[in-house]
Amino acid sequence: MKKTESCTIEQGKITVNGDLVFESQHETFHEFAKEAYKNSDISYPKFHKMDQLSKLAFLAAEMILKNDDHSRTAIVFANRSSSLDTDFKYQESINSQENYFPSPAVFVYTLPNICVGEISIRHKMQTENAFFVLEEPDEEFLNDYAEQILISGKAEKVLCGWTELYQENYKAFVYLLTL
Repeated sequence: MKKTESCTIEQGKITVNGDLVFESQHETFHEFAKEAYKNSDISYPKFHKMDQLSKLAFLAAEMILKNDDHSRTAIVFANRSSSLDTDFKYQESINSQENYFPSPAVFVYTLPNICVGEISIRHKMQTENAFFVLEEPDEEFLNDYAEQILISGKAEKVLCGWTELYQENYKAFVYLLTL
C-alpha cells in the first residue's frame, strides 16, 4: 500500500503533505474551524450545522479529497474520546430544568461515526466505512483494516485517520491509501 496524500490539523495549523497551508491565531476550535472553512473556499452550507468533531474530520478530509471523484473511496477513522464533546453538550440541554429542550440537531452528533457520514455524503462515497474508538492512535491497525478493504475490491482508495477532539484539544491526521 502507498500513502498518496496526508493532512494534519492541530494547534491552529493545517498542513497538507507536510506543507503549511493554513494558520490561525484563534484560540478556540470553533473560531479556528470557521476561519479555516472560509479560507479554503469550500461551499458546503451544512458545515455550519455540524458538531466540532465532524468539522475537524470534514476539514481534514476536504484538504485531501477536494472535488475529485471518490465514490470508490472507503473511510477508516479512529479517536479516543468518541463523541464525548458533543455528548456533554447534549447532556447539558437535558439537565437544564428551566430550559429543558434536548436538541435533535445536537443529538444527531452523539455518535462518532456521523463525521464519517458527513464526508461520505459530501463526496458521494458508496463504499465501506468504519469508526473505531482506540486508546491511542494506531496507524498499523488502521492500515491493516484498510488493506483488507482494498484487497477485497470494495474500494479503490481508503481515507484513514485519527480525528480526536475533546473540549479545546484537537488533532486530526488523515491520509489516503491505495494498493
